[in-house]
Amino acid sequence: MNTQAAQPVGRLYGVGLGPGDPSLMTVRAVEVIAGADVIAYHSARHGRSIARSIAERHLRPEHIEEPLVYPVTTETTDHPGGYRGAMEEFYAEAAARLAVHLDAGRSVAVLAEGDPMFYGSYMHMHKRLADRYPTEVVPGVTSVSAAAARLGRPLVEGEEVLTVLPGTLPEDELAARLASADSAAVMKLGRTFPAVRGALERAGRLADAHYVERATMGGERIAPLADVDPESVPYFSMAVLPSRVDTRPTTDERAKGEVTVVGLGPAGPMWLTPQARSALAAAEDLVGYTTYMDRVPRRPGQRRHASDNRVEAERAEFALDLARRGRRVAVVSSGDPGVFAMATAVLEAASADPYLDVRVRVVPGVTAAQSAAALAGAPLGHDYAVVSLSDRLKPWRIIEERLRAASAGDLVLALYNPASHSRRTQLESALKVLLETRAPETPVVVARDVGGPEQAVRFHTLDTLDPATVDMRCILLVGSSQTRTVRRGDGTTVVWTPRDYPSEG
Repeated sequence: MNTQAAQPVGRLYGVGLGPGDPSLMTVRAVEVIAGADVIAYHSARHGRSIARSIAERHLRPEHIEEPLVYPVTTETTDHPGGYRGAMEEFYAEAAARLAVHLDAGRSVAVLAEGDPMFYGSYMHMHKRLADRYPTEVVPGVTSVSAAAARLGRPLVEGEEVLTVLPGTLPEDELAARLASADSAAVMKLGRTFPAVRGALERAGRLADAHYVERATMGGERIAPLADVDPESVPYFSMAVLPSRVDTRPTTDERAKGEVTVVGLGPAGPMWLTPQARSALAAAEDLVGYTTYMDRVPRRPGQRRHASDNRVEAERAEFALDLARRGRRVAVVSSGDPGVFAMATAVLEAASADPYLDVRVRVVPGVTAAQSAAALAGAPLGHDYAVVSLSDRLKPWRIIEERLRAASAGDLVLALYNPASHSRRTQLESALKVLLETRAPETPVVVARDVGGPEQAVRFHTLDTLDPATVDMRCILLVGSSQTRTVRRGDGTTVVWTPRDYPSEG
């Protein structure tokens, strides 16, 4: 019987060294390095390690050093698994080397620039070893924090959200995320710099972007990103979009006031597009109906001008007047601003003196018809028409004529503004018109408060729909002769319209 006591295993440390200046290492990082038996660090094949250079003053001759040399960095590889395969093999071998020390009872400190769990190589060792050995991660000052400190600009204030992105993302993806970000840091530049610059320009954020290279280290460089030569950009650099709070437009920007009509979608933030988020964040003034304005988060320094829903023309002119004075104005609109909403009112006013020279943009949003259709299935899968049942701006006879024409053409119908407190007969009349040419069993979807707390979707037919159950917060989708209602195996009901249509004869 073997009575020999088991050898105690060593302890693994992931040690964050901070952004580069050795004086920014934490006291705990220094303590761990001093007490460790083995010091491990990653390096390229040239053998130089930034991590080791940061911690060098704390290394002792008796330390066992384990350089973890990458087999490949940015060049190509003939490994059968490609770059990913080569790196996976390397991480497995590196973890095995460290495990030998840990099994022998030695403590191992893996050095990591910045923070070990923030885009660092240490995490690959952690994932392979932390479940087998006692482990401590020592956090460090990140390069993002260092960049903000060197810029002397807040990253985020109040309710702002910081977005951190790798520059290796596709340019389209970067542009979409940057457009919707309050503030952002884009890391891993180097060869990705031209795409990052292009993404910032497409997102309309290039003028706000700063370039920070080797923050707190020798050779530090800070410049407006638009002025940086792409050929001069190393990997250890980043693009920074600081907080927008208290940012003042330049004189040139003020001379170019504009109105952007922004579609909010049918409900809250989940329905906003990145382009809409960007337009709202960039605006100095918000103009809109009170109910819709309440969906937009408040930002310090941003003026809000809320008004009643029945003063669209006045609201449009007010926004255009602000833009004439050099203000960046966002007019908010539910759903898509071009569908029974504010884009028409703004463009109508902007098409006449004195607003002909004011720049106007329209940012689309998810429509009520689209969102209701998605909840029901795919009732708009074929040709469809959109009709408002409100007769406040057009005579009822016109509405009836359009309903008859659409019904005769066997189009699916999306009916907006079906009823209100003061309009209770219009929907009844509309159903009668549709029943002149449509079968009583034609499917009807009633979606109410889409995306809101009282969201509900009901399934009816033309002859079973009770107009008394419909109000202004509803939208109706009336099927064609081909629309189908199906009860599925999981108990849900879906409505869909096939994309093919029967041929004549």
